[in-house]
Amino acid sequence: MTMERAALDAYLADYLQVPDFRDYCPNGLQVEGREKVNCIVSGVTASSALIEAAVAESADALLVHHGYFWRGEDGRITGMRRRRIGNLLRHDLNLFAYHLPLDVHPEVGNNAQLALRLELAPSGRFGDQDIGMQGTLKHDLALAGFVQLIERATARVPLVIGDPQRRVRRVAWCTGGAQGLFEQAIALGVDAYISGEISEQTVHAARESGVAYIAAGHHATERYGVQALGEHLAQRFGLRHRFIDIDNPV
Repeated sequence: MTMERAALDAYLADYLQVPDFRDYCPNGLQVEGREKVNCIVSGVTASSALIEAAVAESADALLVHHGYFWRGEDGRITGMRRRRIGNLLRHDLNLFAYHLPLDVHPEVGNNAQLALRLELAPSGRFGDQDIGMQGTLKHDLALAGFVQLIERATARVPLVIGDPQRRVRRVAWCTGGAQGLFEQAIALGVDAYISGEISEQTVHAARESGVAYIAAGHHATERYGVQALGEHLAQRFGLRHRFIDIDNPV
């Protein structure tokens, strides 16, 4: 099956509710390639390695969470950016990128997909644009046991600030670089907060508040949304899809 590029762009804009978000980058088609799409490769970040893997897969479109043209960065097409975009153009490969819309989506979003893997039942949202989620574990666990569950789900050892024996039932989470939401999570009265990254001051906030902070990896916590989105497109439109994970320890 094939799909018109413009139709795919329009469908994703509607499905992910792109116009509803104020973001740090353009969401949707960022680099235009061939008109018809049959094969999609998905991945977290549009790095050179992922582009080369998509070319080797004979993909028509590359679907990512972290694309290009971020607010405040140098807009010139030179150096690393020229090599990446040049490779996309040379192979007529479309680049679709979705940042906040993919974090927040209730089905294929990064937060929703992480919740599925951690057996968390979402009960609400918090933060600017409702980007964070909160919910409960099916059964309360000691923090050490919950961390083991996270490690198995993400295949990565998280950095944890908190008492290993503390019981955890109520949890807030936001994938990626969302350490800035920690104070709001504390105010919710949760037992633990999960994100991808941690800052120096976050350690002190966790120690003084008693709320455990779990930094499970920016890349590791954001692998699942784009993968789920690619599978959704494959099932709905009969497209070929392959998720390619380019290792990133952060």
